[in-house]
This record gives sequence, structure tokens and C-alpha cells, in this order.
Amino acid sequence: MIALFYLSLQLLKLYSYVVIANVIISWLVAFNVLNTTNRFVYLVLDFTYRLTEPFLRKIRGFLPNLGALDISPVILLLLIWFVEMCMKLYIAPLIF
Repeated sequence: MIALFYLSLQLLKLYSYVVIANVIISWLVAFNVLNTTNRFVYLVLDFTYRLTEPFLRKIRGFLPNLGALDISPVILLLLIWFVEMCMKLYIAPLIF
């Protein structure tokens, strides 16, 4: 049970890193620092997009239209950190 608890915490942390990587890579592509015709850049961007877009799309459905400003990754990161803190505060005492 303890191993599953730590595994789920690590998966949440890893997913938050993927969200951050997706934001940074999309900014670099938008400012023409990275070129998507490069196969490696395209694969990394596509991988992070496919992992994050289902959750970001649901969050964007609730948010009002802010034009070019997309705060859905920030909301997703806050939700991930909230789930991590709830797990540490409420589930961890039950396990240990």
C-alpha cells in the first residue's frame, strides 16, 4: 500500500513536469526558437501535447475566453499540487 502511495505521488510529479515541458516547448515554438520541421522537436511536442491536451481541454471548457492568454496549464498545475497535498495530508496518515 505504501508503494502504491509513493508511486501515485511520483506519477503526479512526473505529470506536472510534462505540463511544464509542454508550456516551455510551445513558447519556444511560438517565438521561433525551435522549429517543428525538426523531427525530434516535433516528436517531443506531439508527445507532451497528447499527454496534456485532454485535461487542458476540459479546463478550457470552464474558463472564460481570455484571448491569447491561456491559463489552463496554471490551473492544471494547481490542481495537481492540490491533489498531492491532499494525499499527503489525508491519505498518508491512514497508511503510516
